[in-house]
Amino acid sequence: MNYLAHLYLAQPNADSHFGNLLGDFGGKRDVKHMPVTVKKALDNHYLVDKFTDNHLAIKQAKGYFSKPRKRFASIAIDVVFDHFLIKNWMLFNQEPLAVFKQNSYQLLHKRIPDMPCRMQNVINSMIKNDWFKEYETLTGIGGALDNIAKRIRFTNNFSGAVEDIQCHYDELEMLFLEFFPQLINHVNQNALESRDLKSCVKLDF
Repeated sequence: MNYLAHLYLAQPNADSHFGNLLGDFGGKRDVKHMPVTVKKALDNHYLVDKFTDNHLAIKQAKGYFSKPRKRFASIAIDVVFDHFLIKNWMLFNQEPLAVFKQNSYQLLHKRIPDMPCRMQNVINSMIKNDWFKEYETLTGIGGALDNIAKRIRFTNNFSGAVEDIQCHYDELEMLFLEFFPQLINHVNQNALESRDLKSCVKLDF
């Protein structure tokens, strides 16, 4: 899952927000001297990633991407699923997205001095430019994915991945709505960070 989903599945404190994103920036290499709360949050990140990677809905979603882009389909799915989380936010959280974002940005900002250098750069940019605002539209999604394509260190055909998303938008959204409640339940059942996980709106998908 991408950054917004990991933050949604975190606890509402700075250590949890930090740890739940750290898995994308070195992970266990940087937690030796971290508090146990950060380590548990990092474990939660890996729990989410493992469940996601092995879920049938994700494998089905990859099938909607053209052959030249399929190698990087998981990246596109991460980003577009954040888009669908934004679009359907009120199904999953009664707190307005704008409030959630600002709270998350503030919590992450508290831990910037503890972050690896690359993570500091990404989080500073995320906060400054409000990346999740960009994810609200397909145009924003397309721009984000094309920027990722440019950062891949070898020649690739990932640019233009938003075209595949546009062609199969409804199907991908249905897969997200099937998958995400199951992911929430999986995190709640494992309760790696706390037994007092935040409640979510009960869904009937």
